[in-house]
Amino acid sequence: MSTTSIRYFRASFTLFAVLFTVAANAASPFDELRTDPFAQDMSLATTNAGRPVDFTTLEDKPISLSEGARLIDASLVADNGRLLGLFAHSDYAFGDFISPASNPLFFEDPRTLTEVRFLFVNQWIPSNNPVLQGGSAQVVAAQIRVALTQRLSIIANKDGYIWLNPVNPAVPSSQGFADVAAGLKYNLFRNPDTETIVSIGGTFELDVGAHRVFQGRGDGEFHLFSSAGQALFGGIAHWVSGSGLRLPTDTQARSSMWYWSNQWDVKVTERIYLLSGVNWFHWFDAGNTLPVNFEGQDLMNLGASGVGGNDVVTGSLGMRYRFGRMNETGVCWEYPLTERRDLLQSRLYVDLCLRF
Repeated sequence: MSTTSIRYFRASFTLFAVLFTVAANAASPFDELRTDPFAQDMSLATTNAGRPVDFTTLEDKPISLSEGARLIDASLVADNGRLLGLFAHSDYAFGDFISPASNPLFFEDPRTLTEVRFLFVNQWIPSNNPVLQGGSAQVVAAQIRVALTQRLSIIANKDGYIWLNPVNPAVPSSQGFADVAAGLKYNLFRNPDTETIVSIGGTFELDVGAHRVFQGRGDGEFHLFSSAGQALFGGIAHWVSGSGLRLPTDTQARSSMWYWSNQWDVKVTERIYLLSGVNWFHWFDAGNTLPVNFEGQDLMNLGASGVGGNDVVTGSLGMRYRFGRMNETGVCWEYPLTERRDLLQSRLYVDLCLRF
């Protein structure tokens, strides 16, 4: 491991140690499991969410999408204000934020959310890649997050199905399931007045995917992360930043990575956002599975033997459309900013976030 890699690892470990110490000294995150943890923060506009629509006041107007959503909520929300009596609703106090678009498997939204995020990814592979020689890969997935309290949530951020279509005739096209990753996220700091939020968390990736699409290798890996958000210029813009470590349990089967992701957005209208982002992936420890000098960024961990010290930096541009209380959909394009590209020539993301 190089001196630079050791410095990255030590700095990241120190950060996580401080954050987890603060979390350990905080109030128990399970104190709010029986009631609606956001009840005191709800404005008049959101107080009625989840209650039946009063049709006597609608006159001859058609029922809007938001009113239809309230009808659905009313059938699923228990008396304690929780979805199915178990899960809290998303943090409406930060409803003007939007979720990160690129690096979707690791760049975690700092907010406490109850959502299903449907995701489609199309990735183009560089033609000068020595093994695949170009081609593409497609992914469809559904990420799930459920709030247990105002600060604690369960996250399941990796699953789905992968299609791999290389140009090299010696490497056949293949398809199969991705590995599955899940864990917890905890909100350390939350200030709705300044619109500042900081969270930490961790997941574990199970090696249950298909080998033919470079999944299911080794004995799994841990992902430890922190994520923060800040409103800018009175809420017209926002900055979300996240950093984390991929730490495999078998360092021979998988490579180890540190990343830093940032996204900035600007509200064009109350519903339309423009966004841009930068992601830095640094491989500080190589695996020993494949004798190649490139890796798979977030989706794949090849355990490549020649990637120690490698860096890939990408940029992204996109837009999002918000509808309902906190629902959103968007499109984003990601592209390398460094000469090194590994398996990423460019990427197209399309997602749909449905939230309670």
